[in-house]
Amino acid sequence: MPDPLPTLTDAELALLSLLAESPMHGYQIEQTIEERGMRDWTQIGFSSIYYLLDKMKGKSWLTSSLSQSSGKGPARQVYQLTPAGQKTWKTAVLDALQNPHRAYSNFVIGLANIIALDPAEVHAAVSQHRSQLIERRVQVQAKLDSYNHQIPWEVVQLFDLSLAQIDCELDWTAKFLHALENRKKDKS
Repeated sequence: MPDPLPTLTDAELALLSLLAESPMHGYQIEQTIEERGMRDWTQIGFSSIYYLLDKMKGKSWLTSSLSQSSGKGPARQVYQLTPAGQKTWKTAVLDALQNPHRAYSNFVIGLANIIALDPAEVHAAVSQHRSQLIERRVQVQAKLDSYNHQIPWEVVQLFDLSLAQIDCELDWTAKFLHALENRKKDKS
């Protein structure tokens, strides 16, 4: 019987994934999270990075060593995966790909309750959401373009997935708004 999958939060998996690429200190991890826009797809706060690193070190998934900085500044703890951490990371990544969690937003709850609202209010709210989606798509595309093809292939795939999801939602909202307009005409 295979070892049971350890329970990892999305933030823990994100940190393990960064450390699977290369050993890093906490501030390097924060910089990488920011550069890649990872907070757009996983909740990981700056203040929780060190807490999670210590927690995973306590589970023997990580080790750390003190590294002197090459310039000014204090020595830093550099974290790296242990063999147990590598195994945990690999198992968790494969599980995430095979069994993704479906996250539903409050938009779905709102959509389920439009019957109680005036169609004009619904149209205005969804139109506003659509405008925000368009703005978000521009931001994601600009961030991807800013890397000028200088990021790893798997990071490009994250951006491509985000763009595809936004495009899909833009398509859906356009159809929904059109259907809502037709419904208002039919009731008139």
